[in-house]
Amino acid sequence: MTGQPFTARTRLVFGPGCLDDLGEHARELGLRRVLLVSDPGLLASGHPERAAALLGAAGVEVAPFHDFDHDPDSMMVQRGADAARAFAADGFVALGGGSSLDCAKGANFLLTSGGRMADYRGYGKATQPLLPMIAVPTTAGTGSEAQSYALISDAETHEKMACGDPSAAFRVALLDAELTVSQPRHVTATAGYDALSHAVESYVTRERTPLSALFAREAFCLLDAHLERVLDTPGDVGARAAMLLGAHLAGLAIEASMLGATHACANPLSARYGTAHGVAIALMLPHVVRWNGTVAGPLYAELLAAGGRRAGSDAASALADRLEALAVAAGLPRGLRAAGVAEADVAGLAAQAATQWTGRFNPRPFDAGAALDLYRAAW
Repeated sequence: MTGQPFTARTRLVFGPGCLDDLGEHARELGLRRVLLVSDPGLLASGHPERAAALLGAAGVEVAPFHDFDHDPDSMMVQRGADAARAFAADGFVALGGGSSLDCAKGANFLLTSGGRMADYRGYGKATQPLLPMIAVPTTAGTGSEAQSYALISDAETHEKMACGDPSAAFRVALLDAELTVSQPRHVTATAGYDALSHAVESYVTRERTPLSALFAREAFCLLDAHLERVLDTPGDVGARAAMLLGAHLAGLAIEASMLGATHACANPLSARYGTAHGVAIALMLPHVVRWNGTVAGPLYAELLAAGGRRAGSDAASALADRLEALAVAAGLPRGLRAAGVAEADVAGLAAQAATQWTGRFNPRPFDAGAALDLYRAAW
C-alpha cells in the first residue's frame, strides 16, 4: 500500500477562544503587513473586525479583502493578488469558510509566482515559495486549512481547478469553535455534509494509506455523531468543536489520499447549475457509496463499526441509508430533479464528470458511463 506522500506542514491550535492568540502567531511568523481575506457574508458577524483588532494590537498592519463570493474564481483571486501587491503584504490571514481559505491561497500563488491561476493546476507548479498564511476557519466544512491545495473556478468555463503546492499549506490553523456559532443553519448543514463526504470518500480511495484511514475514520466518528446535534442545538460549542476537528481531520485525510467519484460528479453540477457544493455532494454521495459497494463494502463496514453502527449484510447500503438520513435531517434536497437538474442534461454532466481529477482515485473504475449511471440513479 503506497499512497501519496504526507507531511504535516500546519501547526494546529484547537480550542474555544484560541482566536485571541492570532496576533502572537502572526508575530512568530514575522508578519508585519497582512491581507485579511474574509468573504463579505462574514462581515456582519464581527469576526473580521475582531481579527483585525487582534493583529493591530500585535503591531501587524492589516488590509481587508472581501471582493469574492462563495465560489472564488480566477478573476476574484487575481483581485486579491492585486490588493496584496498594492499593500506590500508579507503574508495572509484567511478567515471564513473554504472560499476565504482557498481565495487566500489562490491570491498568494499569483502574488508570488505571477501568471494565471490555470498555470498552477495540478501540484508543485509554483516557481516561488508562497508567503506565510494563517487560517481561521469559521465553518466545519472543506478542511482547506489542512490542505496544500486551493480549489479555484475558471472565470470563463466555471470548471474547478485544483491548484496545489507544498508551500500553499497554511503555517498555522486556529480552530476556534466559538466562531462557528454565528453561521446560518444552511451553512452548518452544507459544510458539515461536505466534511462528512471527505471522511467517507478518502477512507476508500485507491491511494488510501494507514495514516489517511486513521484520519478519515476518526473524522467520520466525530462528524456522524455531531452533525445532527449542531443542527438541532446550534449553540452547543462542544458539538461544534467536534465538528470543526472532524472537518480538519477529514482535510488531512484528503491531503494523504484524495477523494473520489462523488466530488467528480458534484463539480459539474456546481459549474452548470450553480448548485452549492455541499448540496451537490449530498445529492450524489449515497448513490456513489451504493455503487462502490462491490469493491469497498468491507471498508464501509469498518467505518460504520467505528461509529458504533451496524452494517448488516450490505454495508454500502447501510452507510448510504445513514447518509440519506443525515441529508434529510439537514434539509438538503433529495434527487437531481428536485434540485432543478434537467434530465436532458445528464449525459453532458456525465461527460464532464469523467474529466474530473478526483474520479481517478475512486476505488471502483470511474468513467463517463459510470457517471451516467450515477446521475440517473440520483435523478
